[in-house]
Amino acid sequence: MAKTAAALVVAAGRGSRLADPRTSLPKQYRLLAGRPVLTHTLNALGNHPRISHMLTVIHPDDIGLYDDAISAANENWSNKLMRAVFGSETRQGSVREGLKALSAVPCDYVLIHDAARPFLTHDVIDGLLGELDTGAEGALAATQVVDTLKKQKAPGHPLETVDRQCLWAAQTPQAFPLSRISRAHENAAQSGHTNFTDDTSLAEWDGMTVVLSAGDPANFKITTAADLRRAAQQASLLTMPQAVSTDLPLSELTDIRTGIGYDVHAFEDGDAVILGGVAVPHTQKLKGHSDADVVLHAITDATLGAIGDGDIGQHFPPSDPMWKGASSDRFQQDAIRRLAERGGRIAHIDVTIVCEEPKIGPHRDKIRVSIAGICHLPVSRVSVKATTSERLGFTGRKEGIAALASVTVRLPFEEGEGGPL
Repeated sequence: MAKTAAALVVAAGRGSRLADPRTSLPKQYRLLAGRPVLTHTLNALGNHPRISHMLTVIHPDDIGLYDDAISAANENWSNKLMRAVFGSETRQGSVREGLKALSAVPCDYVLIHDAARPFLTHDVIDGLLGELDTGAEGALAATQVVDTLKKQKAPGHPLETVDRQCLWAAQTPQAFPLSRISRAHENAAQSGHTNFTDDTSLAEWDGMTVVLSAGDPANFKITTAADLRRAAQQASLLTMPQAVSTDLPLSELTDIRTGIGYDVHAFEDGDAVILGGVAVPHTQKLKGHSDADVVLHAITDATLGAIGDGDIGQHFPPSDPMWKGASSDRFQQDAIRRLAERGGRIAHIDVTIVCEEPKIGPHRDKIRVSIAGICHLPVSRVSVKATTSERLGFTGRKEGIAALASVTVRLPFEEGEGGPL
């Protein structure tokens, strides 16, 4: 069975470099795509199937702000969230407080992450945990420096070009065996070393060997006002806007249409499959450019088909790196937005999942609830069924999963289309 990890989110800072006379909010509580930055960060971590516990280190003055950020987060992972702890005057001290609180948690690893890095993907997390699984004492998410670097010893002095060949820009999360990094923090505190600015530096001081793992340029830290503007632009591309609402009841939406969607994904090495936004434990995961949620992909295609607006591959091509590792609820939210712009609403969803493994029955209700939440429907209007292919074909050989979806939508009749028959 795969080892589990705790996520420790450092959110106690004041963000002085992002000072704004119009607001006193610390950067982790500034709004991004309508929700606090911290909310996005917690969602990114909480939705990962190998993260079983989450703990946030906050400032004592931010209790109300933290509660608001939690209330805006995804409820699917709320059972993972531990009570927040208060931080210290330094980042190192805050991490130490968090590690103390995690000491009794039954986790093998810990991912230490900055609250102000909201664009974390599952691929980055998978890479870090993979390094620990193979025996690394620590793993650092990092990107190779690609810009030409210049050094100037003092104003007016000649410039020197710095060799960038072996240079990497450090990010978070930084991942470690939980017990080992906890011991390193205690050793540093007892030795009077209190100003380490990142955990790999402290780990290296304590004799640990840290390896590099692939980071992501999009996983940048919001530090300055320019960073916040960049984050807003990035969020507008990665996060779908809220669906346009219609005040008309279903009974007055007399143009009834049905769309059909079908999708397949093959298995690859992993420990859970994402189905309808739910992580279902398994000995493998589904292979795909996004999170490979075969159920939501089929639902999205069915929704788009009902309104004659292309398909998921047209709007979110797998060749576009923007959607690498993306959560598939974004695709369905966009389809709902397109439907709402036409004055329509989803009336019913029926999904059939075809696979030999994993067993869907124990997770059926959770998947229904998740789909209902994503699609703004009562659970009674969502059906999830499961079947096998009697050991025939690729699903019968346990090579992957298929999903079929039927989505019924209701719209107002448009001028020139005629009225109901």
